[in-house]
Amino acid sequence: MLNKIIKYFLENRLVTVLILMVLILWGISTAPFNWKIPFLPSDSVAVDAIPDIGENQQIVFTQWQGRSPQDIEDQISYPLTTYLLGIPGVKSIRSNSIFGFSSIYIIFDDDIEFY
Repeated sequence: MLNKIIKYFLENRLVTVLILMVLILWGISTAPFNWKIPFLPSDSVAVDAIPDIGENQQIVFTQWQGRSPQDIEDQISYPLTTYLLGIPGVKSIRSNSIFGFSSIYIIFDDDIEFY
């Protein structure tokens, strides 16, 4: 079935180009932008803003190439985690150590501006 459709469109290039042009014009007319094209009616699709419902967090990545996860945990993750606990408004801190990398997730209270 699919081979027949592909063969039809390969043999009838005019139909292919016309269908392509119709799809492009339809996409332009429904685009959510304020394009002023005189010969095309503008029927843009409404765009809703999606709120950020994620946690108020910052991520700290550190790198120490060639070290084991235990070295990364002992030398980087644990000391940084204990120091960062003293920041005002911190709800919790999570850390993860892998070969050569450490990531620390600092989760703040919702009413704290973390910048």
